[in-house]
Amino acid sequence: MKTIEETAGRDGELRRGAGWPAVGGLAAATFTVVTSEMLPVGLLTPIGGALGVTDGTAGLTLTVAGVVAALGAPVLTLAVRRADRRVVLCGLMAMLAAANLLAAWAPDFGVMLAARVLVGLGMGGVWALAAGLAVRLVAARSVAAATSLIFSGVAAASVLGVPMGTLIGQLGGWRAALVVVGVLAALVTGALAVLLPPLPAEGAVRLGGVLRLFHDARVRTGLVVVALLVGGHFAAYTYVRPVLEEVSGVGPGVISTLLLVYGVAGVAGNFVGGAGAGRSPRGTLVVISAVLAGAVLLVPVLGVGVPGAAALLAVWGLAYGGVSVSTQTWLMVVAPEAREAASALFVAVFNAAIALGAFGGGRVVDGWGITAVLWSGGALAVGALVAVGVGRGPGVGRV
Repeated sequence: MKTIEETAGRDGELRRGAGWPAVGGLAAATFTVVTSEMLPVGLLTPIGGALGVTDGTAGLTLTVAGVVAALGAPVLTLAVRRADRRVVLCGLMAMLAAANLLAAWAPDFGVMLAARVLVGLGMGGVWALAAGLAVRLVAARSVAAATSLIFSGVAAASVLGVPMGTLIGQLGGWRAALVVVGVLAALVTGALAVLLPPLPAEGAVRLGGVLRLFHDARVRTGLVVVALLVGGHFAAYTYVRPVLEEVSGVGPGVISTLLLVYGVAGVAGNFVGGAGAGRSPRGTLVVISAVLAGAVLLVPVLGVGVPGAAALLAVWGLAYGGVSVSTQTWLMVVAPEAREAASALFVAVFNAAIALGAFGGGRVVDGWGITAVLWSGGALAVGALVAVGVGRGPGVGRV
């Protein structure tokens, strides 16, 4: 079985990029885009109340951003073709800053959704391009660690982004939380302009090259696992605030603390998952799928009260924290010759799963109640476990 370091090969050893400071800048970018996308999770109830919509409808703020990111990631990757990746990334981050400020101003739900469309465009493009850049910035032996650091922004968004957004929302209102994230995006734009070296395209990504990836059964399996794990997670996690309030009986003042517990575990899971996936993507995803399914399904049973909810959220965060880096590693190993195309597909499927998970979860919440959304999310994670176990993966030949 190939490791992620082997897929970098001589190409990674020849890089003369800015190294770890640039990787840190990309981690800040992934942190900011995921915080922007996920912020409504912790603010769902006050946003819905202020704009006059139900919790299920307010969840569309996540769905819309996810759908646009899913569609935008491959389209933007094809559209920028030979453009310098540093210039493109800075432009997308600037648009993200403007989108968050527009959302903060939104006088009604229609304007909010328009702002979330722009968030989706910025997020999908940044993530698709940043996900595969570690191999261009550090030596081959450091690619696995650098990839984990870039994706640590995803987990850190759970630690600092969503909980801090929730806290700011409690202290100054949900509009203030969106303003803070908008300002952060503007600062990261400047940091990327300074830290990233010129990153000319290694070759224009073409539609045919993206579509050819679907002929590889290992790529298809990886994308199915992404869809099931992420869809299952977001079907439940989008509504974690009402879950904690109605199922676990947790007061509003404790929710930001519990989300912080989840996020800290998520950061740990990112690095543990990254280290494991560098050696065995399949084995790591078997463990992640099983643990994630168990944690979500047990919330209605063992998550009653603050101690039980905190314990299960920690396990949930530990498992989900490793999903992004492990699934991205899977695709990098099976498609090393098409990193940007594979990353574009990864981001498209990932965000489509976020959108469909959040949307489906909203329908379940409105139709069958908050507990039912946990059962549905857990069932999708069990499906991911089956897909990892029976599908083709790294170390297994093509169709």
